[in-house]
Amino acid sequence: MNAIPLTAGVRHTQNGVAILDIQGEVTGFSEAVLADAYNQASSVSLRAVVLNFSGLQYMNSSGIGLLVTLLIRAQRQKRRLLACGLSEHYRQIFELTRLNEAISIYASEGEALAAVR
Repeated sequence: MNAIPLTAGVRHTQNGVAILDIQGEVTGFSEAVLADAYNQASSVSLRAVVLNFSGLQYMNSSGIGLLVTLLIRAQRQKRRLLACGLSEHYRQIFELTRLNEAISIYASEGEALAAVR
């Protein structure tokens, strides 16, 4: 099986929310890509970051650990971290790890953006 490298595009909305479009695999090798995307998203007026997982191919336990790192960083900066576009499998993983208690999960990007308003 060939690894699909992670890409994370960054989009900004007008209401202080950044959307990170996750494409590929989130593994321990994704740290630099995720950190760079979060840095690109960061601005003084940023209130929340939505992780759009609709392009996620695979995520392992190291990838979950990277999400925890992003969560801690966001909390220290008083920003919300939300997720959307997760498959049922990864929704269950978020529930099993209780990550869903810290990162709110929404079915769609629109729902996540509405929750921030």
